Amino acid sequence: METVNQNPLLQNTFLESKYFNPVYLFNQGVEYLHTFFSFISSKPVISLGRTILFFFAMFFLIIICYIIVRMIEIRVKEKKHLQHEIREYAHNKAKYEKHLREEVGGSKNERWSKTLSYLFSQHGSDWKLAIIEADSMLEGLMDQLGFRGETLGDRLKLANQDNFPFLTTAWEVHTVRNRIAHEGLAFDLSQHEAKRIIALYEQIFHEYGYI
Repeated sequence: METVNQNPLLQNTFLESKYFNPVYLFNQGVEYLHTFFSFISSKPVISLGRTILFFFAMFFLIIICYIIVRMIEIRVKEKKHLQHEIREYAHNKAKYEKHLREEVGGSKNERWSKTLSYLFSQHGSDWKLAIIEADSMLEGLMDQLGFRGETLGDRLKLANQDNFPFLTTAWEVHTVRNRIAHEGLAFDLSQHEAKRIIALYEQIFHEYGYI
């Protein structure tokens, strides 16, 4: 009998199949890669790729331009809003200061008129005196309301939010007064802050008809 010659590439392979032969698989892989690179390097594919990249670039350029325009619009709106807030704050501040000046000569409580005269002084030491005077008035108000104690702090400790709703505010302004008393010249107080504190005292006094 004649021996059938086998393809040497199929010898010693699994099931003697070319699909399991490493050399065949390698050659096929190289051939596929060559075909693939030939395809993507062809002029039509390159032209198509450039067109796609161009549209992507235009798309992202439009997005960037839109974002820039929106940011500019937001900045303009924020600037207008801030300017409006500043004008409104300045108007309210001027209105409040006018109200306080009118009270200097028109308050039924002479001590309050004295307090306001200190507040509108040009001397920083007088701003502190305004707070000290207002705190003394608060002590008198607490006494009228029936809170007894040697100091204003003692009277505030006897109060609560039910019988004295302005307790938190009273503690805030009284704390500033104590800092003025204890630190003296070392305590830095601007006129703006002094006006804010006096406005809190005024809120309490108006609520109880004290001024």
